[in-house]
Amino acid sequence: MAGQQTISLKVSGMSSMHCRAAVQDALTGIAGVKFAEVNLDQGKATVVFDPEVATVDKMREAIKQSGFEVV
Repeated sequence: MAGQQTISLKVSGMSSMHCRAAVQDALTGIAGVKFAEVNLDQGKATVVFDPEVATVDKMREAIKQSGFEVV
């Protein structure tokens, strides 16, 4: 059985609940992501994922495609 990892990503550019939802939806749409929570006040996303399926590069790209940037 595959393990899981948790990572926190600092996301810049989020200013509203719509931004938060866009980033969270982008992350949960990635295969292998089990859970994603975006904290608007802290400007970070916490992601629980299967490292054999999902990669940090895929997360960065999904966030970028939703209009934000991982810093």
